[in-house]
Amino acid sequence: MKPDSPAFDAVLASVIRIVREAGAVVMAVYGTDFAVRGKRDASPVTDADERAEAVIAPALEALLPGVPVVAEEAVSRGYVPRLEGSFWLVDPLDGTREFIGRNGEFTVNVALIEAGVPVLGVVLAPALGRLFAGATGLGAFVEDAEGRHAIACRPVPAEGMTVVASRSHGDAAALAAFLAGRKVASLAHAGSSLKLCLVAAGEADLYPRLGRTMEWDIAAGHAVLRAAGGQVCSLDGTALRYGKPGFENPHFVASGRHLP
Repeated sequence: MKPDSPAFDAVLASVIRIVREAGAVVMAVYGTDFAVRGKRDASPVTDADERAEAVIAPALEALLPGVPVVAEEAVSRGYVPRLEGSFWLVDPLDGTREFIGRNGEFTVNVALIEAGVPVLGVVLAPALGRLFAGATGLGAFVEDAEGRHAIACRPVPAEGMTVVASRSHGDAAALAAFLAGRKVASLAHAGSSLKLCLVAAGEADLYPRLGRTMEWDIAAGHAVLRAAGGQVCSLDGTALRYGKPGFENPHFVASGRHLP
């Protein structure tokens, strides 16, 4: 499925439906006294992660037969499909620590990757009532209590950048060193892939990530940001790509198109 296909908008609509279904599963668990377990990498996992992935993965396989699905929980169990072309990246619950802490800043994420580039992405924050989506050639938008409206990266305000950083991860000293000499008006913190979406929506200007992430953590948000006119680059300025061995990302910076 290429971005110039006349059916690409229908694929996006289907992914939105799938992600909302998974979001309903996540919220059903969120309302219970759920258990928290540890994975082999010591990161937490809940029934919400696993149940949401069980909704998403087979639905994507049916949507685009033959396009492999790389999903976080399946990979943690040792299942990694062969990748030879396009593929899906799925994080059924990004921000598990936010989910456990019940602050609402967790997301359901699905991205379609073509030739290493995220060309379609949907990010749902079900507890916040916000869904971000974007695709190559279709632009980016948010669906919230006010309906659906287009979003785009903004020019940096004269008073300086709004920088968004991780709420649960990151090194404050490294972030301060990175921002030294830059005109920063404010620093905000948020969980999960919401940070990428805030840049896409023109609610922030810069998201430096100076810590470990996996491809499924950020691919959907990257797709939304890219469709909104922004970019995600490694610290040397190289555009971030997907399908890397081990699926681990380098440190990166997400920014709007107009970042000076």
